[in-house]
Amino acid sequence: MKTIMKKTKPFLMAALLAAAVSGCNQKQNAPTEQNQQTPESQLKQITIGISYQNLQNEFIINIQDAVQAEAKKLNVKLIESDGQGSADSQYSQIQNFLAEGVDAIILNPYDKEGDVRVVDAAVAAQKPIVVVNAIVSNLDKANAYVGSRDAEAGRIEAQRMMDVLGGKGNVVIIHGPNGHSAEVQRTEGIREILTNYPDVKVVFEQTANWDRAQALDLMQNWLASGQKIDGVLAQNDEMALGALKAVEAAGKQDQIAVIGIDAIPDALKAVADGKMIGTVFQDAKGQGTMAVDMAVNLAQGKPVQHDNYIPFQLVTKTNVVQFMPSN
Repeated sequence: MKTIMKKTKPFLMAALLAAAVSGCNQKQNAPTEQNQQTPESQLKQITIGISYQNLQNEFIINIQDAVQAEAKKLNVKLIESDGQGSADSQYSQIQNFLAEGVDAIILNPYDKEGDVRVVDAAVAAQKPIVVVNAIVSNLDKANAYVGSRDAEAGRIEAQRMMDVLGGKGNVVIIHGPNGHSAEVQRTEGIREILTNYPDVKVVFEQTANWDRAQALDLMQNWLASGQKIDGVLAQNDEMALGALKAVEAAGKQDQIAVIGIDAIPDALKAVADGKMIGTVFQDAKGQGTMAVDMAVNLAQGKPVQHDNYIPFQLVTKTNVVQFMPSN
C-alpha cells in the first residue's frame, strides 16, 4: 500500500494543478468575451423626426429622397411629416416627434419667424435639432445648420441676366413666399447686383409662393399689361418654368430671357434646350445627406460644426450636362 501511495500521489497533484490552471484561464477569458460584445447602447436604432416645409415643391422632394437614402444607409428610423407651407403645422409636428421620444429632429423651415418656436420647443425638451435648407431667426439656438447662402444664389442669377441683357432693359422678379428666409436673402442678392446697372428697371415684382401654376398666372397678367419685359428673375425653378410657359404661349420666347434657381430636372432640360438662359444649382442631395449625418452624430453625443454651407453653382447651356440626373 505504501508503494502504491507513493506512485499515485504525484499523479493526483498534477491533476489538481491542471484543474486549477484551467479554472483560472476560464475566469480570465470570460471578461474578454464580454468585452467583445457590442454594448446595448450601440445597438439601439436611432429615431429622427423630420418636418419638411412643403412636399409639393420638387426641390424639397429631392431633399427628402436624399434624407431617406442616408437614413436607410445608416439604419435610422425616420418619422416624416409634411408642413404643407405652414409654420403652425410644423410646430404641431415637432410636438408629436417629442411625444414619440425621437432621438433628434431635423427641421426644414417654411417661415423664418414662424418656425422660431419649433427650435425653442426642441431646445426646451433637450432634443438635438438640425435646421436644413432654409433658416430661422433663432438659428443660433439650433445644434447645426446645413444649407447654402441664398443671397449668393440671387447674385448669381442676377449677374447672369445682366450679362445676357447687356446690363440694360426691363426685368420682373418673381418672389418666393414673403418672409421665407430664401426669399429674403435671394431678394437681397438680386438687388445687390441690380444696383450696379442703372439702365435696368424692375417693372413688376410679386410672390408666386414657389409655385409653378401661380407663376404662370402672374406672368400671363404681366404680359397682358402690354409692358415691355426683357427678363424674368424667378427665385426658384418651379416659378421660372411657370413663367416660361406663359412666355411661350405669348410667342415671346425669343424676346424674354428666363432664369431660375435650384437646377431641378425640368429646368435643366429647359436650359439644355435653350429655353432658359440658366439656373442655379443647389445641392439637394448634399443638404439632405449631411442633415441626417449631423442628426445622427448629435444623437450619439458627438460634436458637430454649427454652420455647414454648400456652394451654389451657375448652370448654363455650356455646362448643363454636368448637372443632368443621369450624371
